Amino acid sequence: MRLRALTRTGFAVALAGAAFAATALVPTAQAATGNLRITSVVVNGGKDVILSTSAKKVTIKATLSEDSALKEVWLDLENSVGDKMNYHASRRATCTGSGTVKTCTVTHTLDPRSDLIHNGIAGPRNWKVWVQVDSRDGDFRSGYYPSVGVRRATALTAYAGPEPVRKGATLTVTGRLTAANWNSNSWSGLSGKTVELQYCKASCSAYTTVKRVTSNPTGNLRTTVKATADGYWRWRYPAPNWAAPAVSAADYVDAR
Repeated sequence: MRLRALTRTGFAVALAGAAFAATALVPTAQAATGNLRITSVVVNGGKDVILSTSAKKVTIKATLSEDSALKEVWLDLENSVGDKMNYHASRRATCTGSGTVKTCTVTHTLDPRSDLIHNGIAGPRNWKVWVQVDSRDGDFRSGYYPSVGVRRATALTAYAGPEPVRKGATLTVTGRLTAANWNSNSWSGLSGKTVELQYCKASCSAYTTVKRVTSNPTGNLRTTVKATADGYWRWRYPAPNWAAPAVSAADYVDAR
């Protein structure tokens, strides 16, 4: 029995972190009969989905409590605001387990080459899971559960020179910040973003932020520092909630 319609009154769930798992949550239920219970719904292992310009598989796992065999279970992933559907993927789940505890899983493929995936739906807001469970003894339950967010992948490059450099001389550090552009299915420079320049001496184990630099209209980064000792230079982008954080490969500079 498949009762769900794509046009309906829904609700938006906002998540305030990079990782969130829905456990023992109370959804906005469409219907519920019998003693069937949905005890947890976890998307992508509880971690935000990082999507580049190619397709990525995302697994949803639901844990159920039901004393009867299951007839069918649907775990749909969507991004919607009220009746407006931005993204929707529906698939019937595969369930395992004996006794009252059942585990149901489904794998969706998010593909930015599809018209449904665009930059406007990046981030944690409005992503949710529609769960519908039908058991053979007539028990039924359906409703929305929170999902993790879907972030645009980002990347950073770094170059420090000249190399080798004289101690006390000026060192120029450049790089570029780019992000997956789902609208054009390409990588584009990110403009006006604050990126951290970090340094680690040759023998150290942790990086220190030396300064913060704003990317130019094409995502390029450029700054100068004094070369005081041998060490590694890199860029770090903390990122807002719609993008994934990024750290460049480190560039080692020999200061003589």
